[in-house]
Amino acid sequence: MPDWDPDEGERGQPVVAPSKPKVKKPPLFKVLLHNDDFTTMEFVVLVLTTIFNRTKDDATKIMLAVHRQGVGVAGVYTHEIAEAKVDKVISLARENEFPLMCTMEEE
Repeated sequence: MPDWDPDEGERGQPVVAPSKPKVKKPPLFKVLLHNDDFTTMEFVVLVLTTIFNRTKDDATKIMLAVHRQGVGVAGVYTHEIAEAKVDKVISLARENEFPLMCTMEEE
């Protein structure tokens, strides 16, 4: 019976473990709310609590940033999730007759 080495292949070649492909993390996108003169602060807080699952305190802080700085970050997500959140915000705003603008940009 021939000697067999588990670290060698059929013809005495070393066995090479297949390398794992390195998985790259997907890019993240910021979802931004933009200030306007017509959307109420209460509605912005409602959007932040319902669509972005923010606490009332966090939502109020973000809403004040939008009000004072003209724009605020509602959250950071992968492309597909960010896009869905932007669509939900715009849809909810239009249903309530507000011109609230929501965009996304790469982080």
